[in-house]
Amino acid sequence: MKAAAEQRSPELGPRTMAGNLAAQGCAVFLVFLSGLLVARLSGPEVLGGYALLRVLPWLTGVVVSCGLPLASAYYLAGELRDDPRLRPTLALLAAVGSTAGALVWLAMVPLLDGFFPDVPRWQLTLVAVTVLTQLLTVWGKACCQGRADMPGADLVIVAEEFLFLPAYGLALLTGLRDTDAVVAGLLGGGVAATATSLGRLVRTGFGHRWGRPSAPLAAEVLRYGARGQLGNLLLLVNLRLDFLAVGALSGPAVLGVYAVASKFAELVRLPAVAVHYVLYPRFARDGPLLAGQEMRRMLPRALAVTAAPVPLLLGAAALVLPLLYGPAFSAAVLPACILLGGLAFEGATAVCTAYLYGVGRPGLTSCAMGAGVAVTVVLDVLLIPRFGAVGAAVASSASYLVTAVVAVTLTWAVTRSRRNHHAYGIRSSRLRAPARPRRPHRRRARGPGGAERPAPLTAGPPHDGDHPT
Repeated sequence: MKAAAEQRSPELGPRTMAGNLAAQGCAVFLVFLSGLLVARLSGPEVLGGYALLRVLPWLTGVVVSCGLPLASAYYLAGELRDDPRLRPTLALLAAVGSTAGALVWLAMVPLLDGFFPDVPRWQLTLVAVTVLTQLLTVWGKACCQGRADMPGADLVIVAEEFLFLPAYGLALLTGLRDTDAVVAGLLGGGVAATATSLGRLVRTGFGHRWGRPSAPLAAEVLRYGARGQLGNLLLLVNLRLDFLAVGALSGPAVLGVYAVASKFAELVRLPAVAVHYVLYPRFARDGPLLAGQEMRRMLPRALAVTAAPVPLLLGAAALVLPLLYGPAFSAAVLPACILLGGLAFEGATAVCTAYLYGVGRPGLTSCAMGAGVAVTVVLDVLLIPRFGAVGAAVASSASYLVTAVVAVTLTWAVTRSRRNHHAYGIRSSRLRAPARPRRPHRRRARGPGGAERPAPLTAGPPHDGDHPT
């Protein structure tokens, strides 16, 4: 292992986590503010379209690019970070992936009418631009993350949510309304966010000393990204499958109550998101051995960070939810409390998944997320028809707990196998058994007659099984 990989990354420590937590919290507030403005000015139908237009183009770009942002952070933090072929290869993949994602979106436009009944097709065609801008923005942010430029990553996290607001306001000032203003805001804000993200890379020397792009390296990056992106998609499904199930099995009124409970409970995820965001490139930089030591040190601390606020939030739920949303949402208190119980373990999940990503085992993360999704599907079908929002909360909490247990178990298995391998390597080099003396009478040598006429056995005392000539 290289000496550089054995050195801890001091720039990715608690202060960096605090900064990322602040950026994540600011982004959540900006998303809330944007949604509030759209809801107040245009109503719930336009708000629903806005929510889908934020998610579906991003999802299209990330899937078509085979999880390029995730893979970019890993390789820029890992052993190949100084390879002159890496950065041009990643840049080429970003350009190709964003273009391919936009083309896929254009091909899907006729199929999107069911999701966007109030959005004209010509506007959905324009939204293809946001597939390109969102992927490039997220890719640039991931490159900052992998290069340990956490201030740059935090800047992009805030910018990509903030820049919608001035673009949306400018669209309103020009006379656009409802969906027209939302699409214009997404286009303008997306272009500005991409310029911010890529501009940060340019200013920090991302384009210096490039080599030639490498096809084998590109294939390796895409394989890693595809394995890791499956876990991310399963996490997204696990976080939002309960919404679809509640809406289908219990109706929109119950879904509204459950949505309020879920959004409140997910506040406890913010520290876990910051922990994962910082530890993932840190583990990739440190190398497997030191990353395992850091993981074991950080696991109880991260678990405490997410579990400690839960009692306070349990008390706040009973007071805040009815006060903010009105007496009709008092039914959201119990589901919120149940969800908080499951989300208390998110700190452990964050550390373990960061470790598995950082040591090049993203497929195991997908296994943990898949176990959680399986629990969600089974319990949603069993509990939601009878218990409504409370049943969905129980199903989701059980899913979060199962995901954490599986992630910790797989992580411990990986670290134990790596420790055993390392210990065996030390033992074999220090306590190597003496070599057994060769028996000269068992050696054959080629004689002057070649392979078909070998030389006779070398001298040695005859014993059973040998036939001296």
